[in-house]
Amino acid sequence: MTSSGGSFSGQTGRRHARPSARAAIAMVALTSTVACEAPPQAAPGTIAFVGVHVLPMSTPGVQPGQTVVTVDGVITEVGPVDEVVVGDGATIIDGEGRYLMPGLAEMHAHVPPGDDPPREAVEDILFLYIANGVTSIRGMLGSAYQIPLADEIERGEVLGPNFYVGAPSINGTSAPTPEDAERLIREHAAAGYDLQKIHPGVSRESWDRMVATAEEVGLTFGGHVPTDVGLLHAIETGMSTVDHLDGYVQAVASDDVVAQVNTGQPISLERLVEGVDEERIAEIVNLTIEHDVYVVPTMYLWENLYGAEDPEPFLSQPEMVYVSAQQREAWRRQAAGSPRGSAAGVAAFLEVRDRILEALSDAGAPIMMGTDSPQMFNVPGFALHREIDEMADAGMSNQQILESGTVAVGRYVREHLRLDEDFGTVEPGQRADLVLLGSNPLDDLDNLTDRAGVMVRGRWVPGEEIDAGLEALAAKHAGG
Repeated sequence: MTSSGGSFSGQTGRRHARPSARAAIAMVALTSTVACEAPPQAAPGTIAFVGVHVLPMSTPGVQPGQTVVTVDGVITEVGPVDEVVVGDGATIIDGEGRYLMPGLAEMHAHVPPGDDPPREAVEDILFLYIANGVTSIRGMLGSAYQIPLADEIERGEVLGPNFYVGAPSINGTSAPTPEDAERLIREHAAAGYDLQKIHPGVSRESWDRMVATAEEVGLTFGGHVPTDVGLLHAIETGMSTVDHLDGYVQAVASDDVVAQVNTGQPISLERLVEGVDEERIAEIVNLTIEHDVYVVPTMYLWENLYGAEDPEPFLSQPEMVYVSAQQREAWRRQAAGSPRGSAAGVAAFLEVRDRILEALSDAGAPIMMGTDSPQMFNVPGFALHREIDEMADAGMSNQQILESGTVAVGRYVREHLRLDEDFGTVEPGQRADLVLLGSNPLDDLDNLTDRAGVMVRGRWVPGEEIDAGLEALAAKHAGG
């Protein structure tokens, strides 16, 4: 992709509880003292998808023969094609024989860290998400520049998915004391981050101070479950999301295994899952639901971490042409240092993860898609479709999987991030984040890659533009 050049601009320190997109634009216009690199894009106007089959996600199934009208980035009408009148001057997109659904979300995403990464590299990653129908991401490796970047995206100055920005992590190094944990929460809330990322190593004392301060300032937290905290305490004290199914396998292990883990002795994967207690699976699932904790399982990443003895099949995947040779080599080195177990141990461990995810899904626990891209062979955007395959293999239905990337995410953003944003369904009043497909994803989830185009905040990106961008990106990396 062609970079617009320069550093990221825009208002820093946006409020944690951001207003709606229109109010935010007005507020920036009134209060910003920093000149933008370019004026915001003109409002996209009226765009109508005519004769399309709609997957509303607010209800299961498909509504055939619909017209969906968007005006200035908001869905205004949805109804049968013979009942909805499209006004003069609207851009008409032929939906005959096609399927329209909400854009997907990647809820454990990464964009380049650091204070001032190359803008072109950042924009390439954002484009890869859009190219794969991903219209919202939750960034889980925070940097200060990402807050104004999210605002630039929202104003239409940068093409990218809606960006919910996680703060730099609280972990054993950044918060060795309760006072450090409190200080970081206050700083990150004041800076305008949307949530607090958690990494391992946090003590129980620092955790409890963090929880109390986060509740006081209204900052949601999620991510890893520190060993000293444990999954039960993390859930009971208000953890918003548990990513990677972190702590779930340990929580359902037998008493003998738990006793060994508590001694700090090394334990094999086979031993860890030996005698998994089925009653404990039901108990932890019920606790997850009771406390409204969202799970971001990242199943494909764990397959790679434990199963990628030979990196070459992964590095030969078609999407690898869209990342640099340096990134591919970094993944090769990462695979060499990844944890290993016996083939039987790895298979048993991954099977238990599948059982836990299926139990969570069957019971109605809130689940959201996520991959940890660009970690370990996860090409941004493309990896989400590989994650979807893993979710299906774990026993989730097609409807459940699609909901985990759409309506569930909209609910999480409203209720946990406390942001005044409506998206994730195809209904009037919702943000116009949409994917137009050539075939029905409820019949076959592979049809999610049959994209005719993507709409983000009302901006229509046709398939031809996506293809051209991908070709340019592949050509750039082919040159080394």
